[in-house]
Amino acid sequence: MLCAVSAPTTCITFPRSPLRKLGPRRVTVSAVAVEPDGVASKVEYTPWLIAGLGNPGNKYHGTRHNVGFEMIDRISEEEGIVLNTIQSKTLFGIGECFLVLSSCIGEVPVLLAKPQTYMNFSGESVGSLAAYYQVPLRHILLVYDEMSLPNGVLRLQPKGGHGYHNGVKSVMEHLDGRREFPRFCIGIGNPPGTMDMKAYLLQKFSLIERKQVDAALEQGVDAVRTLILNGFNSKVNRFNLGQKYKYHKV
Repeated sequence: MLCAVSAPTTCITFPRSPLRKLGPRRVTVSAVAVEPDGVASKVEYTPWLIAGLGNPGNKYHGTRHNVGFEMIDRISEEEGIVLNTIQSKTLFGIGECFLVLSSCIGEVPVLLAKPQTYMNFSGESVGSLAAYYQVPLRHILLVYDEMSLPNGVLRLQPKGGHGYHNGVKSVMEHLDGRREFPRFCIGIGNPPGTMDMKAYLLQKFSLIERKQVDAALEQGVDAVRTLILNGFNSKVNRFNLGQKYKYHKV
């Protein structure tokens, strides 16, 4: 059975669980665009899959390695998207993940995902979701922590490598080794001194770091909106430049 979520001039159609007997689904939003000369034309919007990386469970909540999850939660809150659909390993043959289809950012259909496979196996969820909903590579936005950036500094990229990030590496492996998908990196800084990297990633932020990350998450929601609606344009370039020098005092 199919059910539809509607919004002004838009409609998303998607399969209702269980999905055991259904094949891949293409999610689109149709809208009517009126040209300056008054001629109306039908426009179809390709969906975006926004996947935040992290580890499931209260044990990892608020840790540096889970800022990808936090970004998804913030987008969910700001856009009024409820993360309430569970797609299990049994149904899809992938690790469990939470997934929601929103009634769009603007008129663009959006799928938010928080893989529940643990960080190092994130690709099992992301790859399967992208294939099932036929999301093109250029519309898969991966959100994750980045030690090469100062704490709270953000960066949007149209493509890249895995940078020794096991979650990103797993996603690339499940996308046939491809690297041409967008990334939204959230800076967490490097471990101090000789501190073990794993211990650092699974540690919670200090009070000062927490304030910086919270402010970054707010800025991140606007950046995601810009990317979804306009692609990688001059606004994204200005955003990246502003982030690069956000802690520099004149």
